[in-house]
Amino acid sequence: MKKIILFALTLITTTVFSQSQTDTYFKLTRANFNQDNAYATTAFVEKYFRVPGNTGFNASIHYVENILKKAGFVEQKNDEFESPLTYRIEKRPMKRNTWEPVDASVTIVGEKMPLIAYQTNRNMIPINCPSTPTEGITAEVIFVGRGTAKELEGKDLKGKILFADASTGRLIATAAKAGAIGVMGYAMPKYNQPEKYQTSISFGSMPADAGIWSLLLSYGVKEKLKAACLTGKVELKVNIQTKIYQSEELTIVANVKGNIKPNERFVYSAHVQEPGANDNATGVGTLAEMARVTASLVKTGKLKPQRTLTFLWGDEIVSTRRYIIEDTTRSKGILWGMSLDMVGEDTQKTGGSFLIEKMPDPSAIWTRGTDKHSEWGAGDVKEKDLFPHYYNDFIFDICKAQGKFANWTVNFNPFEGGSDHTPFLQNKIPGLLMWHFTDVFYHTDNDRIDKVSATTMKNVGISALTAAYTLVTANEITASATVTQVKNDALIRLKTEFELSKKAIADGKSVADEKHIVEVWGKYYRDALATIGTMAVKPETTKVGSAIKVATLEIEKQTQTYLTELK
Repeated sequence: MKKIILFALTLITTTVFSQSQTDTYFKLTRANFNQDNAYATTAFVEKYFRVPGNTGFNASIHYVENILKKAGFVEQKNDEFESPLTYRIEKRPMKRNTWEPVDASVTIVGEKMPLIAYQTNRNMIPINCPSTPTEGITAEVIFVGRGTAKELEGKDLKGKILFADASTGRLIATAAKAGAIGVMGYAMPKYNQPEKYQTSISFGSMPADAGIWSLLLSYGVKEKLKAACLTGKVELKVNIQTKIYQSEELTIVANVKGNIKPNERFVYSAHVQEPGANDNATGVGTLAEMARVTASLVKTGKLKPQRTLTFLWGDEIVSTRRYIIEDTTRSKGILWGMSLDMVGEDTQKTGGSFLIEKMPDPSAIWTRGTDKHSEWGAGDVKEKDLFPHYYNDFIFDICKAQGKFANWTVNFNPFEGGSDHTPFLQNKIPGLLMWHFTDVFYHTDNDRIDKVSATTMKNVGISALTAAYTLVTANEITASATVTQVKNDALIRLKTEFELSKKAIADGKSVADEKHIVEVWGKYYRDALATIGTMAVKPETTKVGSAIKVATLEIEKQTQTYLTELK
């Protein structure tokens, strides 16, 4: 009995001490994160349509480089740990040419004002689109409805422009074969609400060797052009100017050296490519300010990381995956990964919500109750894909604390994939995504700086830094407190799943199936607790192991109680 009482008191004490440590990091990050800096970087980056190797992409990389240099990072000469603060720009030849848009316009012959122009719709030119002759080209446009085989049958397209109320992607080859000089089309996801936001165009791409050009239209322009075509012959004056040239791919990596276990690290990733402000100029801007803050705290002695912090900017998924797999020794030391993607939204304008996309847990398989996927959509997660770890609950609780402090709404969604957290998970490294969805301007040319909130970037930056600082300096007190935290979160989740399964059984669902869901959740959290054993930088006693055992037994007992009651 004394051991139990003493242990309980120890857990209470460690929770207080750990919270004090986290509070210290919260105070440091809240006082030092300059949201104006993050916003200024975002504003610079969002000016460009960014494709790896092109002017805007490279300018963004060098803009971040200047921030790092001013903060005290020195260019790496031999190895990344030659100084406490280092950075390097990795340069690689590209297998294919890069591309960038310059200008475009489409005008109905006989009208003074353009039907659509690049100045207001940068996404009208798909990636890899070639230029027209400098003086532009004039040709008749042929409307083919949805572009089905029946609608295309018998159409004379030679020397003309094919226009469809459908995606250009599936029509380019057919149009080129028929002798058309170009294709214009429309395709927008429902979550962009195109009938309400009629000027939006989703960015897209086309084959570099298509032999003809293509253009993408907004809902409003598509409807206007369709109406004109249905009344008679329509000719268009089209001018497209783009650049296609050889270049090199750039990735920038900055390191803050850990002073005890430098080979163990926390890695942040923010992708540079894509044309939007929220997606992902905000990730670039937020991470750049996070690196500056970290350097400042290290130089003043207010932060003494015991593990390394790595900051990476590059091509989405490609750069992160390469960073992980190209150096197997380095890869073994990556303990956590975090993707910052679309992290600065003004949710009053975009309609989105800040989300933490969890690593695969059972909610990705059985999504019910208050859990819900974003409109991005669920992935095909199986039980074998589950990734039990304390990281999900640890990060969510950090963000909730900042949310409570700043009156900032924090939510989560089950795993879906599709950003820089995916390569971490594919390589068995805990990885999470910080993002916003559903955003009505997602991937459209209305994703501009006026939709960005500097305050949101600050909340994200504070949360991401506080979490990492806590983990790269974690001791047994931190680990013991995390055991308590994860156990409590587990008991809350088990109760929720029990109630959902009890109702499902009452509604006629299989008892065996509903019990299985509760069993899987119980096992998930037992396995997650086990991962806390390696959290501390320097484990010195068996205290954490003992705490894990006690918490595991409590979860097992509660799981069995619920299973017995499910009849």
